[in-house]
Amino acid sequence: MSVHPRRSVLYMPGTNARAIEKARTLPVDAVVLDLEDSVAPGAKAEARAQVRAAIKDGGFGSREVVVRINGLDTEWWLADVDMVHDVRPDAMLVPKVSLPSTLENLADRLMDIGADHKISVWAMVETPLAILNVRDIAAVTHDVETRLSCLVVGTNDLAKEMRARIVPGRAPVLPLLVAAIAAARAHGIDILDGPFNDLADAEGFARECAQARDLGFDGKTLIHPNQIAPCNAAFTPSEQEIAQARAIIAAFELPENRGKGVIALDGRMVERLHAEIARRTVAIADAVAERGM
Repeated sequence: MSVHPRRSVLYMPGTNARAIEKARTLPVDAVVLDLEDSVAPGAKAEARAQVRAAIKDGGFGSREVVVRINGLDTEWWLADVDMVHDVRPDAMLVPKVSLPSTLENLADRLMDIGADHKISVWAMVETPLAILNVRDIAAVTHDVETRLSCLVVGTNDLAKEMRARIVPGRAPVLPLLVAAIAAARAHGIDILDGPFNDLADAEGFARECAQARDLGFDGKTLIHPNQIAPCNAAFTPSEQEIAQARAIIAAFELPENRGKGVIALDGRMVERLHAEIARRTVAIADAVAERGM
């Protein structure tokens, strides 16, 4: 099993050359070079040119490079997509995807310009309408031309649109987060949690990372480099989890167990589905170890 860890995904403003340069050295799984929310309308062209130059210069190593384009309801998105086509980052992140047709329209543009299929698409789920349609949005991944490989929950925008309060534990939006996770899992794509805003609250951030991991998110989007280490720690399997996973895999590979759906291991009943979970745990651990981050 081959997996690409997306434990920590850091937003970087497309206008901040110093931050982008620093991103090349950070122990982060992916960097999102932003052309949308963090860039003022008058600076869109400058940000696009700077992001183009940064990707062409390379140096990001094993980190995924993602460009967040402007929404398809803006005047800037076509130029953003053309730039992405030219420099070929790993993915583009599409904001405010509330309908499957948004991704289908993007796919039409990508086909028209002959964009490299190695460029995948990530979609932001950040409106009430997106949550109501999240199953259908995730389902477009089965059309290979849409390139959809990951959902990103925009928790700040979602809470604002819902008129929900952002409180410790996130009880007001938990049902929405679970709905998005279920859609991603149903259609076999990754899903990332939204950012934690209070940079001074390290304990609160750690709790939210643990909650996101336990809910089933693959990782979390970040807004500051100081958040990377605790985020990576939360989403990296522990030594105990890895050892247990290897034991489960080994037990099911024994000749006497290969045809069984359930076995006894260390006094516990273990189903074959646990072996599938174990293989993913080991694959993530191996991928993280290989990257050395």
